[in-house]
Amino acid sequence: MNHEQAPKRKLLAVFAHPDDESFICGGTLAKYASEGVEITLVSATKGDMGRRMGNPPYLNRESMALAREQELREACDCLGIGRLIFFGIRDKTVEFEDEASLIERIEALIREVEPDVVLTFHEQYGGHPDHCAIGKAATAAFRRSADKSKLYFITFGDALEHPEKYKYTKKDVVRIDVQAHNVAKLAAFRAHRCQTEIDEWVWQSDKAALSRFGKYEYFLKGDVNTPQQANDDLF
Repeated sequence: MNHEQAPKRKLLAVFAHPDDESFICGGTLAKYASEGVEITLVSATKGDMGRRMGNPPYLNRESMALAREQELREACDCLGIGRLIFFGIRDKTVEFEDEASLIERIEALIREVEPDVVLTFHEQYGGHPDHCAIGKAATAAFRRSADKSKLYFITFGDALEHPEKYKYTKKDVVRIDVQAHNVAKLAAFRAHRCQTEIDEWVWQSDKAALSRFGKYEYFLKGDVNTPQQANDDLF
């Protein structure tokens, strides 16, 4: 009788800023963490050029990076993210990094972690130059190194409830039910204090705040050639 345990599932998320993980896909990360998935998060920058500095403002350009680093560490605790890596790139300059070096750095991390799933931004639909640049580099690194992994692009809100607008079909989209994990997502939102203090709804009663979250988070399949991918699970 074989008593060997199945290997732990692993997820690598390669994002640009502190709060990307919480605001965009916090429910999904909390869900998989609760199921025992080992999650590694990359934040390319520390968000030191962010325009929100608290409400009323209590941060400045000198103090912003440390504050946002600490907030991200707290958010990771809320979501169950076990490993956090900062690339140390200055905020709003990811697109100006040496692309070959950035790809190599992410490729080395993929080979080290050996993730089952890689999450990043779509290089065209990222919505911010830093997002698009880190997504482009992570996608290239994935193509070079992740033979057995699956790649997905994170998306905003429920935009991909109707993927036809973006010339995709529902077969290209994975919809994750996060209803049971929105409490953790809200806690992560609140951990990013300097970014959310201006948003009154975040700080209303838990019931009122949770009502603002959707039931699902959506991901675009980045590797359409992978066979038999489910539409309600990233693994």
